[in-house]
Amino acid sequence: MSIRILYVAEIVGKAGVFTVKKLLPSVVRERKIDFVIGNADSATGGAGLGRQHAVYLRKLGLEAITTGECAYYKRDIVEQMPKAPYLLRPANYPYGNPGRGYKVFSCPAAGGAKIAVVQLLGQAGFSRVHLANPYQAITDLSRKLREETPIVILDFHAATTAEKVSMSYHAAGHVSAIIGSHTKAQTADARITNGTAYITDAGRTGSLQSVGGLDPATRIGEYLSGISAWAKDGTACLELQGCVIEVGEDGRAISIEALRIPCAERLEEKKPEGATAGQGSDSSDTEQE
Repeated sequence: MSIRILYVAEIVGKAGVFTVKKLLPSVVRERKIDFVIGNADSATGGAGLGRQHAVYLRKLGLEAITTGECAYYKRDIVEQMPKAPYLLRPANYPYGNPGRGYKVFSCPAAGGAKIAVVQLLGQAGFSRVHLANPYQAITDLSRKLREETPIVILDFHAATTAEKVSMSYHAAGHVSAIIGSHTKAQTADARITNGTAYITDAGRTGSLQSVGGLDPATRIGEYLSGISAWAKDGTACLELQGCVIEVGEDGRAISIEALRIPCAERLEEKKPEGATAGQGSDSSDTEQE
């Protein structure tokens, strides 16, 4: 028996959460998905994950939620992480940090099969964090986790193509799949090497007509002026991106398919009562998605 795993690419802002709500049930049903992983490193305000969005995404059907370099950007998630077994931060953060970097999940849809999910952060391009070597980490973790289950899925959140591709060869044969995240632009290199499925970047879920899911005009203004600005979410041309991986009972990948599924419905912006332009909340309006 094989297991079909859906990875929902990085969910960006309200548009991303809305897209998950509208499309996930049909994707799971039509593609006979057994287990759902989703990256939510930009789900709240385009940078980080708030507690309410974490809980809401779990209710929508994400069984494992990964993050990235923005894992601790929202203050309320720091307290939530130890209480939320479905929520992962990079495993190469310092020992003792809140939360967990890997977990073995039970998959009821596949007769209780065990699936290990690991998150690691790359070293290039992240000046605000200085983490342990991800290559050494996956060597140790894969050996440990495969004592419990042969199915190990790695979300490698890295900024450079070279680092991700290098990881694809380093960990080939030691994990079931390596899914690249962070750059939010889906690549066309899905493949299987030595029983390990791989894609350099699974893309993003949210607005396609945007800059990484955020408003293009604000980003253009930054480049023109050199002055940093906080961009609002993009809302045009919504799409769920990601990949479907089929894995055998022996932990070896059978297939990998990149996904791009348009969302026919549009996100209607809602302002809280009494709010004026520029006011609002990162995560308090979750149920409006």
